[in-house]
Amino acid sequence: MILTSQILLWAAVIVLAATVAALARQVGILHERIAPAGALTLHQKVHVGEKPTALTLEAIDGRAVTVGGPRQGKSQLVFFAAPDCPMCKTLLPMVRSAARAEADWLDVVLAGDGEAAAYGRMVREQGLAHVPTVLSEALGRAFGVSKLPYAVLLDENGTLASLGLVNSREHLESLFEAKERGVASIQDFLGRRSRSN
Repeated sequence: MILTSQILLWAAVIVLAATVAALARQVGILHERIAPAGALTLHQKVHVGEKPTALTLEAIDGRAVTVGGPRQGKSQLVFFAAPDCPMCKTLLPMVRSAARAEADWLDVVLAGDGEAAAYGRMVREQGLAHVPTVLSEALGRAFGVSKLPYAVLLDENGTLASLGLVNSREHLESLFEAKERGVASIQDFLGRRSRSN
């Protein structure tokens, strides 16, 4: 009786191990098929590789901020957000972190269009006093911003390196990755790679 139960138990363990191995294989196959998600590039007016006209704007704290143009060895991230955008609020801590951690090669600008008082509250609540905040409808139109949160990355020469709708940390980081790889977006990179195979 004990021998029979031991044999049945070992048979169950072997079947379970085979099932786990099969599931692990399927997860690996799915992982290969699913491409990394990058910032979604919408139908925009500007394209990667273009040099947008530099704009000098007044930040909500009164300082002058230039968006675009050569930047003495630093790239510039322009993050478009709004105080009433829930997704923007979830990403602002990541923007704050990037502004501090990447300060040696990246300048961050928070941009929007609306009431200065509402943006001032958002900046204080999110601890973004060190990040210049500009309100300019013209800036949003210049980069073809139609939905928020949206980010634009300009390289050291003021050339558009990457841009897109960002809904997660992964999307935000994909802008940096796209710049590093010299492609318009991660989707563009994967498309080129699949065509070459």
